[in-house]
Amino acid sequence: MAKKIGRPLKVIDPEMLKRLASIMCTMEEMAHIMNCSVDTLENRFSELIKEARSNGKMSLRRWQWEACKKGNSALLIWMGKQHLGQTDKQELSAAISNIKIE
Repeated sequence: MAKKIGRPLKVIDPEMLKRLASIMCTMEEMAHIMNCSVDTLENRFSELIKEARSNGKMSLRRWQWEACKKGNSALLIWMGKQHLGQTDKQELSAAISNIKIE
C-alpha cells in the first residue's frame, strides 16, 4: 500500500457549508468561517456550493412570490420588470410655439 504524501485534508462540515452557500455568502466569507482557503472550497466543494446557492435562490424567489401575493407593491413592480419585461416609461413632451422676434 502506497503512503499518501502531503498534508491531510482539512475537515470541512458540508452541512455548514451548504447553509452558508444557501444565504449567498461569498467564497471568501465561507473560507474564512470554515477556516480554509478559497481554493480548498473550489477544488473539493464546488458542486455542493453551486447546488446550495441554487436552493437558496429558489427559497428567495418563493418568499418574493409570497410577498407579491400579499400585495407588496414594490415587489410586484420589481418582479414585473424582471420576468415580464415591464419598464418605467417616461414620456417627454415639449410645446414649441412660433415666437417672432423683431
